[in-house]
Amino acid sequence: MPRDLKKNSSLIAVPNPAGALDPADRLNNKTAGEVCPICFGAGMEIVPGKGARACSCQTQNAHSTHLQKARLPLRYADCHFHNYKPANDSQVKAFHYASRLAMEFPAVEQGLLLMGTVGVGKTHLAVSILKGLTERGFGCLFYEFGSLLKQIQDSYNSHTQTSELSVLSPVLNAEILVLDEVGASKPTDWVRDTMAHIINTRYNDRKLTIFTTNYLDERPAGREETLEDRIGVRLRSRLFEMCKTVILTGEDYRRSFNTPAKKNPLR
Repeated sequence: MPRDLKKNSSLIAVPNPAGALDPADRLNNKTAGEVCPICFGAGMEIVPGKGARACSCQTQNAHSTHLQKARLPLRYADCHFHNYKPANDSQVKAFHYASRLAMEFPAVEQGLLLMGTVGVGKTHLAVSILKGLTERGFGCLFYEFGSLLKQIQDSYNSHTQTSELSVLSPVLNAEILVLDEVGASKPTDWVRDTMAHIINTRYNDRKLTIFTTNYLDERPAGREETLEDRIGVRLRSRLFEMCKTVILTGEDYRRSFNTPAKKNPLR
């Protein structure tokens, strides 16, 4: 083989060139089960005159896998930081805390406890954190607390193929956990024991956790219970150390859905 041809036959890895056309548009046209139209399943794409680099499909596939494992409900598929519309200063501050956590993890010491009445954007921000971290390659898990309790209860049924351990293990071990609607379930001894097991385990293992709750620390007029009433003094104390408490105020944005003339932004 001529020396020049031999020299040119070797490939070198090159980064994505600045300003290059992003091939994601072609990837988005690929349906499930089809081979990537860029690398044809090889995982590497050729840059003419420069060499080879990891194909864009590899990053996209990894993110999709992480997001599937996160168990995110379809309801929140469109939630992200870019379409969160804060309506007041408390929501602006909450947005900054949430986005900073998503950017700075793992160099953070606390998670977030997002507190506020219904419809102020707590879950939207929690999901945005989860999506931001999955995009960065971290393993996340989402659970609405009531649904988690139901799955655990179902595991006690002898006809099911699950066990309490198989349900709880991912929750206890997830790198990042979003636990939505804490305090919403009736605080029976079993509910509090289950919650204590989850919180204490993640507390001891220093696992990052983001909580949302409709219950506040102060007892507002017309409301009988606080978060402490719902989860107990000990667990509320743990949450003070595990998470930064962020209070969101405002009106329930869902009420605007009944106003035909007003198109409500996602929050």
